Amino acid sequence: MAFTPLHDRVLVRRLESDEKTAGGLIIPDSAKEKPAEGEVISVGSGARDENGGRAPMDVKAGDKVLFGKWSGTEIKIDGEDLLIMKESDILGIIG
Repeated sequence: MAFTPLHDRVLVRRLESDEKTAGGLIIPDSAKEKPAEGEVISVGSGARDENGGRAPMDVKAGDKVLFGKWSGTEIKIDGEDLLIMKESDILGIIG
């Protein structure tokens, strides 16, 4: 994949959600919510600070992250559905 986000943007692949509830009921595709967890694929170089330097990114490629339900913009690269979002849209790093 030849895509690198700019500035403080992050490229994320959604992680698939469970197909069953805790009680064992199977959830049909039409009733599933889009997962709010993902794996960071690529990160930009960071936003510029007041002095013109780069502010380092807190996430890196390979991190599993949690993000808001409506965060990011859906894009398709090499036939794969991905999200691009600002680092500030990420709520936290999992595990």
